[in-house]
Amino acid sequence: MTTTDIRASTVVEDYDAICRVVRLCLEGEAAGDPAKLREAFHEDARMFGALAGERYDVPISVLMEMSESTPADTGQYRARILSVHQTGDAALATVAEEGYWGSVSFVDYLSLARIGGRWQIVNKLFAHTSGEPPDFE
Repeated sequence: MTTTDIRASTVVEDYDAICRVVRLCLEGEAAGDPAKLREAFHEDARMFGALAGERYDVPISVLMEMSESTPADTGQYRARILSVHQTGDAALATVAEEGYWGSVSFVDYLSLARIGGRWQIVNKLFAHTSGEPPDFE
């Protein structure tokens, strides 16, 4: 086995581990499952973005509470990992979410870090690209 073979195997294993964590996040949001979200996100993670004119710069616990009370999947939700970029213990995943709460679409930029040998999302930056969110009141 050459050094190149070892690196290629590590890159593939890292890619799979990163995608697994991103899928946990998407599944957790879709189903309103805080356990999956807690597994995907670092406890000190934050979320940034704007939705329908309201700015969010909040601890990730706000996303967990929102997902639990108003899951993303109301029958039309779908999400895809568009890209993953990784260098050493740092990674960035770009995700598209459509049909969130029925009609809302987002593009998410998830920053991940390998901490203690485990990949975790440390930041979620989102862009609201279309649709109107439900009335949360």
